[in-house]
Amino acid sequence: MLPNEDFASLAGRLAHKKAASVHAPDSLVIGSDQVAVLEQRRLSKPGTAERAHAQLRACSGKTVQFFTGVALLNTVTRDVQTSVVHYRVTFRTLNDAEIRRYVTRDDPLDCAGSFKWERLGIALMASLDGPDPTALEGLPLIALCKMLRKAGLEIP
Repeated sequence: MLPNEDFASLAGRLAHKKAASVHAPDSLVIGSDQVAVLEQRRLSKPGTAERAHAQLRACSGKTVQFFTGVALLNTVTRDVQTSVVHYRVTFRTLNDAEIRRYVTRDDPLDCAGSFKWERLGIALMASLDGPDPTALEGLPLIALCKMLRKAGLEIP
């Protein structure tokens, strides 16, 4: 994070940076990135089952905020559109056996927050709150479609 940068700005900046890193002449390039936050602390991708278990234990009974940035870069005009979707996920109170079963069955080691809501992770949730659930998967499709239409594409 940059000094004085909030989590939403970080997600938008990283999405823009990803789009700008692609060399694709005469194209529309999509970049996306997600930041998960628990109690003002950024959650990372766990990488191991032990870290996933610890992360889910910390999230148990609490609300995790997700900031998912998407950027659309027009490589001809260099115009960039950026949007950040804010989503809140409240976890049920989880016990260690549930967490172990979940981590073993869904293998969420490459997911910020240690869950895949679109798979078995939904069973860990008490509630979801936000404008676009696809943001939880890392690419907010409602925002992206709006950007593509603004860029001149007919969607659908």
